[in-house]
Parts: sequence; structure tokens; C-alpha cells
Amino acid sequence: MEIRIRKALLVWILAWAAILLPGCGLADRVLELKTEVSQNKEETSRASAVEKKRKNKKIENEIVKNTEEEKQDTKPTETEEANDTDRVNDIFAEGEDLYADYYVYQTLDDETKQVYHEVLTAILGQQEEVELSTTDVDVLEEAYKAVCADNGGLFWTSGYVYTQYTRGKELIGMDFTPKYTMDYEARVQTQQQIDASVQELLAGISTTNSDYEKAKYVFEILVQNVDYDASAENNQNIISTFLNRATVCQGYACATQYLLRLLGIQSVIVTGNANGESHAWNLARLDNNYYFMDTTWGNSRYLDSSSQMEKYVNYNYLAVTSDEIGRTHLPDDTFPLPDCTSTDNNYFIRENRYFAQWDPGAVGAVLREAWDAGAESVAVKFSTPQIYGEALNYFIKEQHIAEYCEGISSIYYLEDKELYVLTFRFSHG
Repeated sequence: MEIRIRKALLVWILAWAAILLPGCGLADRVLELKTEVSQNKEETSRASAVEKKRKNKKIENEIVKNTEEEKQDTKPTETEEANDTDRVNDIFAEGEDLYADYYVYQTLDDETKQVYHEVLTAILGQQEEVELSTTDVDVLEEAYKAVCADNGGLFWTSGYVYTQYTRGKELIGMDFTPKYTMDYEARVQTQQQIDASVQELLAGISTTNSDYEKAKYVFEILVQNVDYDASAENNQNIISTFLNRATVCQGYACATQYLLRLLGIQSVIVTGNANGESHAWNLARLDNNYYFMDTTWGNSRYLDSSSQMEKYVNYNYLAVTSDEIGRTHLPDDTFPLPDCTSTDNNYFIRENRYFAQWDPGAVGAVLREAWDAGAESVAVKFSTPQIYGEALNYFIKEQHIAEYCEGISSIYYLEDKELYVLTFRFSHG
């Protein structure tokens, strides 16, 4: 019997239509330079300069998500603000344990670490303006980007303004003013809604599960419950992911980092490009080894026999190495990344679907098990393009798949030539 075989058209759900933000957001924002020059020769102290700052030379470097958005005036009460900021400051004063599991923070020098702390504390407390320990705008930018990469849950902030103060020609201080998208009350209400959604999504996993089980669960639950939609509101933060259940790559990456941290997994948001387009994905530490995850690319679709789009979980980019992710992804140079070489927690290794040598019987056994179980699909990975080519020829072109899947009459297959993965989509009807 001849099997009807069709190569499916795989549609990668990429972020080409999205404007990418690194972390809680920065890259797409309009850079607006404002300069106000005034003279006051009698000022001789920092206190005087701060008091009369609008009469000093004022430089504002404003980075905004949307120049038409207006800044909200509502802010937390002094008591609420103290509850958020004092707790952080008290822990930070005792050492670096507060940020011991924050990947990007640990890559910073001491000066930038201090500014990181000041920036994050201000955002958490929803403060309007804080004086920084640095006057270096590059240090501030590096610290802010690091905060965004380490913290995917900062949905209420959208960039910042910095103001530098001078006395004569001497730079004597700099203030940091976060840009907020909502007031404190709205933030609290939104957080409560997010918490309820997250509780629902994480109902099937526990902190006692293995690191691999946690990563796989987060990967699956986001792909299965959140659609890719470039037109989704708030698609650069976790509001779109958890409340609207529709987002783009930035929303997926922020949500992945957010959920993994709740489960005790260190994760960070990585930005750059994939196949030449702006993109965001994650770095995660599983059992003390680092891996890359791309949840967006886990949300894949293909055209079925009726030319309808079918969605499925694509595991090709669940816990991959630097070499593997590097074939399609290019990170920016915002912060250094580790050389990820471990394969212990790769999906195909853990699920016994990886083949380092050509063994048609072993591959066939995986196909048979999936077919007999009524699975809709099964993916297998090979160590080299040569073995990958042999499998494609043997099971598809020569149709030996019929020897392992009794009664099969048609099949779709999907190719991933970069990672040497063959995905078989079964039709049991």
C-alpha cells in the first residue's frame, strides 16, 4: 500500500511584526533630547543646585514607549512606598543575597550593581524621582537594561527620564524618573488579576518537580494557552500574556522568565534577532547548567490537508545549547551570555528521542509507540545532518514508516534542517 505523504508547510511564529523591547522595555522607544540652559552664578552647593534645578543646565534623556502616552500623577502613599522600598533596602544593606539569583546583576561591576539596586527599588516603590549614586548615563542605561532583563514582571513601567545637574561646568548629580503606564492603584489591581491567572496556569506543577519538568511545563502551558498576535494590547509585557492570552515574543519571554522564577528557576530575557528579525527569548539555569529556551518558536503552526492552520507545541527550542540557538538566533551585546554546552536537559535527550547514530529500528520504535498511543505528532532529533538525511529518506521517501505504524495511510512531516529534527504529524482518521 502506498502511503500518501505530504510535507507540511511550517509557519514559524516569529516576532517580525512586533517592535522589540528588551526586558520591561527600551529599544523601540523614541529617543528625545531636551536641553534647557539657564544662568545662576550665585549657586555654590549641591543643595542649592537641587533646589533650583530648573534654573540649571538641564538635560533630559527621555525614553518613551509611546510619545502620545501621558504620565499618570497617582502614586503610592508614603506608607505603601516604604513597604516596597524599605524591605528591598534592608536586605540589600546586608549584602548581595537579595540578587544572588539574578543573572544579569551578577555580571555587573560594583558601581552598576548599586545603580541597578537604586533603579529597581524606585520602580518597585513607584517613586517619581530618585537621586542616583552615579552621574554616568551609560551606567544608568546598563543598569536599567539589566533590571529589565532580570525582571519580566515589571508591567507598570515603560522607560525613564534622567536629569543631570551641573554647577558651572561640573556635573554634580543625576536623578532617575521612571515612566509609568498606570498609577499605583491600577498596578495593584492588575497584579491581583495576573496572580489569579498565574495560579491557574501553574496548577499542574510544583516547586518540588525537577528543573526539567518545570521548564517543560512552562514552555507547554504558555504555548497551549497563549496565542501569537502582533495586534494584542500590552504585547510587550506580561499583561498581554496572562490577562489577554495573546502576545508576541517579548510577552512570551517576559512570561517565561516570570513563571520560571516563581518555580525557583533562574531565568533571564535575551534580546537580539532571529532569522534577521527582532526577537526575544530566554536563558535558563536547569540543574546548575545554562540552556536557551524560545517559547515563541514553541508556538508553531502548519497547514493541514484542508489548508487550515493547526497549532502544536514545537519542542525544538526547549533547552538548547549556544551552538544550536546560534544557528538561527543572534543576541545583542547588552550583557554577556554563558557558553551553554550541556545537553542533559534538552527535550529530545530527556524524552529519549535523540539519535547519535543511524538506528532505524530504534527510531521506528519511537514512531510505533506514538502511533499506537494515538498521538497527533512525534518529533525525533539526530546528531548530524547525514543521519537526519538517512532518516528522512528511509521513513518518508521509501515509506518504511508503514512497517512501524500499522494501518497508516497518510502522514505529514515537518523538517528542521538547522537542528536536524523530523516531526511526524499523524492522521488516525
